[in-house]
Amino acid sequence: MANNNVGPKRLVVGAHYGLKDWLLQRITAVIMIVFTVILLVAFLMSDATYEGWAGLFANQWMKIITFLAILSLLYHAWVGVRDIWMDYIKPVGVRLTLQVLTALWLIGSIGYAAQILWRV
Repeated sequence: MANNNVGPKRLVVGAHYGLKDWLLQRITAVIMIVFTVILLVAFLMSDATYEGWAGLFANQWMKIITFLAILSLLYHAWVGVRDIWMDYIKPVGVRLTLQVLTALWLIGSIGYAAQILWRV
């Protein structure tokens, strides 16, 4: 009896989130590109002084766009680093520890970014 492990009857295991993560990485990349273009336009159209940048980031809409870009960056980083841990770290305990530490660091970064943006 041959074990035919191809075709529609094969046993598929794994996380099953490849397409969703691929799409979300592209969306977060587009958000970061749009934010970069906004910053570039703001830089080219205004004075590059501390007062000019402080005035730009004093606007609530700029804080929200910046926070969205930071969230996009951190989610983008989460998907990439998580995939690195899953691909190259084979012991489950070590991989889980690294993933938890990465998630905690990224969550802390979100809080720190919010504190910086809304303290100005």
